[in-house]
Amino acid sequence: MQLRISPQDAVPIYLQIVNQVKYLVASGRLAPDEDLPPIRALAEQLVINPNTVARAYRELEQAGIVVKKRTTGTYVSGAVSPLARRQRLKIVAERIDALLAEARQLNIDTETLIDLVHERDEAMQAPALRDK
Repeated sequence: MQLRISPQDAVPIYLQIVNQVKYLVASGRLAPDEDLPPIRALAEQLVINPNTVARAYRELEQAGIVVKKRTTGTYVSGAVSPLARRQRLKIVAERIDALLAEARQLNIDTETLIDLVHERDEAMQAPALRDK
């Protein structure tokens, strides 16, 4: 499981972890009953405090995304189906909020940000168009 965190992000680190795990589950990259890294191992990988990872795992457990098995670790809930459209949109909205906050900190107006999103979208689609 590869996660990326940004200490400069306006979103707290534990929520970055929660959002990324939700995304991985929603996209099917984390399957039901798949195990998550142990708290200490993930904390070392991300170079953060283990308490931050523990908090993220608690949030995920309360949301029903993961289940904790005392002796064997933390697993993606077998009851989790791909997230509903509303939940997927919520995940994207949270990421947009973080992007908007960062853009404001860098004095980038919304119109410029939207233009950049369109440019990046076109750049991402260009390889797909060439492959056809």
